[in-house]
Order: sequence, then C-alpha cells, then structure tokens
Amino acid sequence: MNETIKVQINNTIHEYPKNITLLEISKDFQKDYAHDIILAFVDKKLRELFKTVNRDCKISFVTTADDAGHKTYIRGMILVMLKAFYSEIGTENIEKVAIEYSVGNALYCDYHGSVKLTAEHMEAIKNRMKDLVQRDIPFVKRSIGTDDAIELFRQYKMYDKERLFRYRRVSKANIYNLDGFEDYYYGYMPPSTGMLQYFDLMIYDDGFLLILPKKNEPTLVKEFKPQPKLFRTLKEANEWSEMMEVPNVGTLNDLIAADKLSDLILVQEALQEKKIGEIAEDIAKAKNKKFVMIAGPSSSGKTTFSHRLSIQLTANGMKPHPIAVDNYFVDREKSPKDEHGNYNFESLYSIDIEQFNKDMTDLMKGKEVEIPHYNFLTGRREYKGNYLKLGKGDILVIEGIHGLNDALSYSLPRDSKYKIYISALTQLNIDEHNRIPTTDGRLLRRMVRDARTRGTSAQATIAMWPSVRRGEEENIFPFQEEVDVMFNSALLYELAILKQYAEPILFGVDRNSKEYIEAKRLLKFLDYFIGAPGEAVPKNSILKEFIGGSCFKV
Repeated sequence: MNETIKVQINNTIHEYPKNITLLEISKDFQKDYAHDIILAFVDKKLRELFKTVNRDCKISFVTTADDAGHKTYIRGMILVMLKAFYSEIGTENIEKVAIEYSVGNALYCDYHGSVKLTAEHMEAIKNRMKDLVQRDIPFVKRSIGTDDAIELFRQYKMYDKERLFRYRRVSKANIYNLDGFEDYYYGYMPPSTGMLQYFDLMIYDDGFLLILPKKNEPTLVKEFKPQPKLFRTLKEANEWSEMMEVPNVGTLNDLIAADKLSDLILVQEALQEKKIGEIAEDIAKAKNKKFVMIAGPSSSGKTTFSHRLSIQLTANGMKPHPIAVDNYFVDREKSPKDEHGNYNFESLYSIDIEQFNKDMTDLMKGKEVEIPHYNFLTGRREYKGNYLKLGKGDILVIEGIHGLNDALSYSLPRDSKYKIYISALTQLNIDEHNRIPTTDGRLLRRMVRDARTRGTSAQATIAMWPSVRRGEEENIFPFQEEVDVMFNSALLYELAILKQYAEPILFGVDRNSKEYIEAKRLLKFLDYFIGAPGEAVPKNSILKEFIGGSCFKV
C-alpha cells in the first residue's frame, strides 16, 4: 500500500501520496487563483515547484502577482531569452550578453559580439523564445561543488561568475539547465517555460530591451515608454563602473582583497562632488532660479545631497536656505486616510498646499515670512520665530517627497524652479545575468539608518517597505522625467560597507515571521560581498547619512 501524507491548504486537509511534487499539488488548486502558481511555501519555507513533499505539512501558493513570484518569473524569462539569443546568434559570435538595469517595464541588455544586432534578429530570437515557451521545457536544477562551478563558468566564458565564485564561502552552487543551456541565478526558478508567455523584445540604444509585465498586471505586457533622462543617468552610471573597472561584485571583491578599496572610495566621492558642483554652476548661471526642488524615493540621500548642494551654491556666490516640505504638514487629525483607515502621510494632501504657496510667493515678492516647524511628537505645526526674507543672491533649497509635482508649488512660475530628482541607481551587478535591483540598495540603507537612529528593527523596516514603495510609485516616479537634472547617489563600494551593519540586524528577524523570507534573501545577497569597514568613507559622504558619522545633521 502506498504511503500517504496530510497536507493543509487553505485551512483544509488533503491527502496525497508521499513524495508527490509541489507542481502536481498546485495543479489541483490553480483554478482558485487568478494568476499562475509559480512557487510554494511549505511550512513557511519558500520552495520551487519541482520539490517533492514527503511529510505532513502546510502549503500556501505564490503566484506571478506576488513579489517573490514576479522575481521568479523575471529570472525564468532571462534564462529563456539567453538560451534563444545564443541559439540564434551563435555562441561563437557572442562576447557577452549582460542584463544591465531596469527602465520602466523593461530590462536593458547590453550585447557585444561579431554580429550586429538588427530588428530581424530580435524577431527571430523572440520566435525562438515563443517556441521554448510552447514546448513547456522544465528548468532542471543541479547542485555542484563551488570549485566545479568555477571551472564550468571558465569553460562557458562566464568570467564574471568565475571571479564571483572565488569568494563564495558555501561549498555548493545551484546550476539551472534549460534545454542544454546552463547558467547560475541568484534566486528560484519556475518549474518550466510554459507559464512564461508574456514578454517582448526590441532594439534600443546600443543594446536591446526585454519588456516584461509588472507585478500588479502579470499577464499584460504594456508598450515600452522611453524615459530618456532616467536611461541617460543609468547609462552614465554604467559607464562610470566600466571606467573604474568595477562592473560587478567579483571585481569589487578583488579590490577589497587587494586592499585597494580606499582608492575607489576617493574616486567615487570625487565624481559625485564634481556632479554636485556642475548642478550648482548650472543653477547659478540660470540667474532666474529661486526655488531648488529636490525629491526622490526613500533612502536616496536627499538630506546629505541638499547640504552638499548648498555648499556648492555658496561657492558659486549664492546664499541657500534649506526648507523641508515636511514642516508644512497639516495637523495630524486633518491628514487624509488610506483605504485601511490609516493616516496617509505620503499623500500630497497631507501638506498644507495653500500655506506653502502663500509663503513661497511672499518670499519671491521680497516679503518677510515666518517658516513653520512641524512637531512630529504632537502632530502640530508650530511657529518659533524662524523668519526669512530673500535677498538678491538668496535661493531656497526645498526638499520633500512631492517636490517634483507642480501641484505642490502651483503658484510659483516654472522658470523660477530648478527640479532635481535624486535616487540611488545601483550600477553594480552581481554578474552579467544577475542584476542588483535599485530597491535592494535603498532598502538596506533604510534598514541600517532606521536601526541606528530610530531603534526600528529590520523586521519592521521590511514590513513597511511595500507601503513605502507604493507611495514612491504614486508620488515620485510619475514626475521624474520632468526634472532639470537627475543625480545618482549610489556608490559602487557601498554594499560592501552596508553589509557589516545590515547582517547583524537581519539575523535578528524572527524566523517565524512573514518578513523572514525577505531577510533570508537579503542575507544570501550580502554573502556575495567581502565586507569592508566604514572608516575610509568621508564624513560628507551620502553613505554616512545611513551608517552614521556624518558631518551634517542628518
């Protein structure tokens, strides 16, 4: 008689044969889900669907509309694209295909090889991808020793992965095989190609785009909308990393191991200071700018940037005055609420827009204005005699989440405003096929800062991060292409330093909490880096805003 196990799914007990795969179980429940089941939690541990179940357990499913499921879909899609690309162009004609960065709903991919890419090539590759999807080919996972993985990557001319694995402390590496094409990926894979139906390809700039669905609409591939300013900033960051010969984690580890990190820190900081100086010169030359509006997503380093920009403006003969839009919050009980009945402090209407515009207009007219201070403990706006009157060379440096939205400063002439978008646009990748999402760098920054300055646990920061991200999607990203300039606050070296601060607090996340899966992912991610001390980081660095020791009040 075959042995059976009891499996709890959606509060109901089901009986299955022992050693049944999660994929087989998921087929019984797919009809209950709007989107494809791509992973599963088994007793709160995330598992790929080809895994078998051999004991009583509790199972919940992850679809392509969930964060972990969406990331898995993208990884699978990248492997399908690479398999098709190498098959169509020919391995002998390819030097490298690199997944560089995310732009809107697409991944920008860089290609170097002897064959010049054309639209016809893209169409042929896309058709090969469709064929791979239609054949519903399984992703086959195998575990090999780290030394064997290094040798395998050398044979495949994946030298970035070979370098990366020289610093891996684990003894095994998981390799995925798709129809004879093998590669390494940071994270889980789908069970097979059949569910990877939604994608597009197109030539773009010097490379091409892999266009993918967003998490909230996992079966819809929208037309790609160019974001030229963001793309140019990302490309510049990529060129910097190539110029400094630190395009990936392996090369960064080489520098740290050779005790040469301090040189990279000095060059990176100098490049950022040069950029800030250029922005200040641009503002000074314009003559008519009275309001510098700065905004960006969480943990971009806006406060330190504002201080450093003010110093550069002063060096250009101007007199900057910082103003935080947060000081114009309405009294707490007047704040708008979200769909859950909680105060939505990220809404534009949590700001007293009328008072803000009256004060800014009066300042522009040469009147003296008392600038408020918001007391976050009492939830009240207070006035403490902070009077301001603008002289000829005076300029306001205004920082806040809604700074780029003209609805905040509707009464101010557009030509009086200089808009700056700041974000930590990570230019470092794990390797050519595994990129580091910008959000990961910002999450680690925030986690470290909040633990240090507010006593907030890593678990609490992870828990509120989705809400923070929704606020960014609604209030910041829609306005980023309307700016005068973009500033990238990411530093090539920072993750090696953040590692020392982030790992201890991530280990403190409760293993039984829903945030543990994300904490475990981040710990695995940080394991790729050799840690480095923060003493060599200059006191005016944006990184100091997060790890502590800044010369500014941040």
